[in-house]
Amino acid sequence: MLLEDLQDILKVSDFRNITAAATNLDMSTATASAAVKRVENALGVELFIRTTRRLRLSSAGERYIPQCEQALLMLDQAKQNMKDEQNIIDGELRIALSSDLGRNLVTPWLDEFMESYPEVSLRSNISDSNIDFYRDSVDIALRYGSPNDAHLYGFKICNVPRVLCATQNYLDKYGTPKHPHDLPSHNGLLLPTL
Repeated sequence: MLLEDLQDILKVSDFRNITAAATNLDMSTATASAAVKRVENALGVELFIRTTRRLRLSSAGERYIPQCEQALLMLDQAKQNMKDEQNIIDGELRIALSSDLGRNLVTPWLDEFMESYPEVSLRSNISDSNIDFYRDSVDIALRYGSPNDAHLYGFKICNVPRVLCATQNYLDKYGTPKHPHDLPSHNGLLLPTL
């Protein structure tokens, strides 16, 4: 049984599905399944009751998983304490960027960040879809506008200029807006605030 196996079974426990956990961990289903089997074999008990679609914790799993989670948190804290003493910044940073923001503004920042912290590995996801921090396994998301979820905390990191454009044909046909309050009555293609 490996330490990584314990981390894998915690993720399987979270998702109640080996395939979903494997996807989240960026590994094959067979690898995640093998980790579960190694832990169960080492303990001599089944931690999960398997059905055709989902897993659920067995009574042994209900006792073991919380204690396993606490033990891994203690190990992580001990490791972090050592890094803090040595001023080491490492690990994986998972960041989600909206497509326009990622391409046009943030990429140079990320390059500079990686030069400053070479021990950090970066996994970026550039997409305009909404982010589920639990499902998508994301540490930080950079988006235009304010978060629309009360459980998320957002803060401003920069000003992004907005530009209003129209063709002369459109203005001739529909008129030129005189004030921002006139804009809702016009047709427009607006950049979403995700």
